[in-house]
Amino acid sequence: MVRVSGSLAWALVAGVTLGVGLWSIASATPRLSRPRLARRVAPYLQDVSPGARELLAPAPPGPLSVIGLLIEPSAARARQLLGVLLGGSDLIAIRLRQSGSALSVERFRSQQLIFGLVGLAVGTAVALVVRTPFAFAIAAVLGIGGVFLRDYLLQRAATRRLARLAEEFPVILEFLTLSLSAGEGIVDALRRVSRIGVGDLSRELSSVVTAVGTGLPFGETLTALSRELRLPPLTRCVEQIVGALDRGTPLAEVLRAQAQDSRDDFKRQLLETAGRKEIAMLFPLVFLILPVTILFAIFPGVVVLEVGL
Repeated sequence: MVRVSGSLAWALVAGVTLGVGLWSIASATPRLSRPRLARRVAPYLQDVSPGARELLAPAPPGPLSVIGLLIEPSAARARQLLGVLLGGSDLIAIRLRQSGSALSVERFRSQQLIFGLVGLAVGTAVALVVRTPFAFAIAAVLGIGGVFLRDYLLQRAATRRLARLAEEFPVILEFLTLSLSAGEGIVDALRRVSRIGVGDLSRELSSVVTAVGTGLPFGETLTALSRELRLPPLTRCVEQIVGALDRGTPLAEVLRAQAQDSRDDFKRQLLETAGRKEIAMLFPLVFLILPVTILFAIFPGVVVLEVGL
């Protein structure tokens, strides 16, 4: 057995620390080589291209990038196996788009793997502390639960963002109607609304305006947005707008009717939510408040009868 003296151990720790520090400084030093064509063009496309934004993102300093390259083949095989077992990559892509996340399907699978490994580690630690014969089952359940927890969080984020988009939609349509009634074109009206708006839908419309500014057709860009978000009010409105542009129908009246329909849909959903909440509010009333009230009403009489007064 080889024994390491204290000075040698401290020397090893200091050497490793110095190496990591020098590596971090060297990785953060800007390169003096001529940038490639893709990197020179990326600043002009970062508003419409996720690949350009990823290319312009600063590289993480330190040895973590090298460690990532070493474990990337194994992680890629694990992501592929997870995709085969779970499936639904198209559904994951749709939910990522609906939630407004910049993650790709591969990165989401990587996060699922991390959640699963964390759950597996927690399950193993719990099994070692409790010392149960079902240690493997506990670790496996928590690992699988971590994978599905990440999927549940994505689904919840997508549902909440779609609810916000549906809530903002009638207001956006009314602003568009006012702009069109004032004589502006549909693209100029969208540009004005996206500039003064602060919500999620305003940012989505801003991406449409940016794409149209690069030369893409307006109708196809708007249809692609509705196809990606899959928000029923937006899909109906886009179909009406594209049809009105093809037929030459005044857009102001079309948008005004769509805004009224969206408000009616929102009122109906609000009433349905209120009905569900009303039923949920009966549970504490029936199972908590009512028994306590009956107890306070009967208990004094029972005590009096027991005492014999």
